[in-house]
Amino acid sequence: MVTNDHEVIFAIVDAGFAEDVMDIAREQGARGGTILNARGVANQEAAAFFGITLHTEKEILMMVVEKSIRDGVLNAIYQRMGMAGKAKGIAFSLPVSDVAGLATHEPEKHPE
Repeated sequence: MVTNDHEVIFAIVDAGFAEDVMDIAREQGARGGTILNARGVANQEAAAFFGITLHTEKEILMMVVEKSIRDGVLNAIYQRMGMAGKAKGIAFSLPVSDVAGLATHEPEKHPE
């Protein structure tokens, strides 16, 4: 099935914050996601120069959402999680060309 109706949102945050991000996304209409454990890599010298501490343990939350709610989800995550603040993360979306097996908002059609 080819569709241009969906996008995948990735939110990469410090470990322990992905569930909070998912709660915010659900309030905007997202139905669910997948959390992956990850480890960040960065330039340690740059971190020392800027006086920041790097948390290498990360979580990646992936959510397939309808394009119509993408901006609301991304904006809510940014505003409520303070991605530059406590979650120390990044959120972005990418287009999805094919979707199969994804639950939809459409009501089930019953045979008459």
